[in-house]
Amino acid sequence: MPHVIVKAWPGKSEDQKRRLAEAITRNVMEIFDYGRDPVSVAIEEVPAERWKEDVFDPDIEAFPERLYKKPGYRM
Repeated sequence: MPHVIVKAWPGKSEDQKRRLAEAITRNVMEIFDYGRDPVSVAIEEVPAERWKEDVFDPDIEAFPERLYKKPGYRM
């Protein structure tokens, strides 16, 4: 049951978030060969001033082996 969490800065419209969730769902279905029902997508808004503490350090820096696409920035 894939559950995808997207962490992003605030400011994207509900339409943009919905379209991203739909695109992720379609790709998970196609690439992982799942039906639509098992896939869930969440979008967590993280303010820029909290990015290092809430995302970069615990999710990116702490577990580089989990990254299939690394960011092009350093903090």
